Amino acid sequence: MREHRRTNRTLLALVGLTLLGGGLLVLAGGADIYRRWNLSPPGGWPLTTRHDVLVPGADQTRWVAQDWWWPATFASLAALMVLALVWLLAQSRRRRPRRLPVAENTRHHVTISDGVLGEALTDDLDTVTGVRRARARLRGPRSHPQAQIDLTLDPAGVPVRVLEGVPSATERARRSVRWDELPAHVHLAVARHGSHRVE
Repeated sequence: MREHRRTNRTLLALVGLTLLGGGLLVLAGGADIYRRWNLSPPGGWPLTTRHDVLVPGADQTRWVAQDWWWPATFASLAALMVLALVWLLAQSRRRRPRRLPVAENTRHHVTISDGVLGEALTDDLDTVTGVRRARARLRGPRSHPQAQIDLTLDPAGVPVRVLEGVPSATERARRSVRWDELPAHVHLAVARHGSHRVE
């Protein structure tokens, strides 16, 4: 879920910055800001005066006579539309959190969201010495869930010591929901580090 939100925010930020830059460019030309503020835009810079257009007439008809122009245009627009539809469908098909049963209670039937438990376990694993980034998810059937843990280690992190801290984190998660067991599958990766400068 965190990765999903991070991807959405990144894509929306890129789209927003692109639209903002284009809008400021049009505004600067339409309001004649360059002349009013005595600014000198770079050579070939579009929309420098209020009479300029985004696509000059010569460019509008430059490729019309070429055989590849219309197929390439329609293919590009179709690709953009497909990408937008894929992104939209990905939002609607986002996995809904499952409700996992907490240990049986004689009075109440208590459940917990697998996303909430996964995020709590992730936060716990983030505190393990040598771990730069952690991600925990609950997989498997509701009756016998398993923890899928992805850990990114610091370049100087020691895998053995990191693995020694994982059981205590999963044990705290197991006790919090009063399960008999919580098997864990751990995947380790090492973060890239920049080259050291020698003087």
